[in-house]
Amino acid sequence: MDLILWRHAEAEDAGPGQSDLERALTAKGQKQARRMGQWLNSQLPESCRVLSSPALRTLQTVEGLGRKFKIHNDLAPGADAADVLKAANWPAGRETVLVVGHQPTLGQAAALLMTGEDLDWDIRKASAWWFSQREPGDPDSLYLKAVMASDLVVK
Repeated sequence: MDLILWRHAEAEDAGPGQSDLERALTAKGQKQARRMGQWLNSQLPESCRVLSSPALRTLQTVEGLGRKFKIHNDLAPGADAADVLKAANWPAGRETVLVVGHQPTLGQAAALLMTGEDLDWDIRKASAWWFSQREPGDPDSLYLKAVMASDLVVK
């Protein structure tokens, strides 16, 4: 199983009376989402399952991928690392899963995958961390396949 954690692109601060879920991407964030979405789309298998938080900024980020996706409420801001792994069916799943979400949850999920510990790792905005298993279903065969930032993607 491959699991890709993609943090949403740069978003506006919440305005007066605006909920955190309503925060939209900035113009820079829209460019980041398109650039990273194009790179991911070129790398992902057609069968990849795509899951997104219900927050507007994640929905706008995942649109840059140009694929169908499913909104998963357990990926909303404030979720924990275990929620991310459960939503992705890690490590039992067979298909590649892309999760579009938030900090600190995605960084915590990455740390849990790599170390087995609850740590706060930082995943930059619009960046993706790609984890893979050498042996399907075996979490001990995990390795970090790639880390990509949107500003490294060649147009």
